[in-house]
Amino acid sequence: QVQLVESGGGLVQTGASLRLSCAASGRTFSRYSMGWFRQAPGKERGAVATITWSVGTTWYTDSVKGRFTISRDNAKNTVYLQMTSLEPEDTAVYYCASRSRAGGAYDYWGQGTQVTVSS
Repeated sequence: QVQLVESGGGLVQTGASLRLSCAASGRTFSRYSMGWFRQAPGKERGAVATITWSVGTTWYTDSVKGRFTISRDNAKNTVYLQMTSLEPEDTAVYYCASRSRAGGAYDYWGQGTQVTVSS
């Protein structure tokens, strides 16, 4: 069984920073990339940032470019999302996920962590 456990969410004010962590545990599994997704109330879940596990190639959705940074620690089986200059529009439940091949579906998901940015 593979588990992804997110942590680091919370309630902050506009302009603050937070760092989310996602630790993977359980049996060894094939991992091509991991990503952070978010879902705000009444909206669909969407991708925020992704990183390939071996090379570290990153991708960001336009609204977070320059503010968020995704990184990974292979030794710790952990992926991070450093969020700066947070805005109320960033309020959402943030999920991490893993997929085993390029272009494939995300196989494993965490339970989510709430990020709330007050104005």
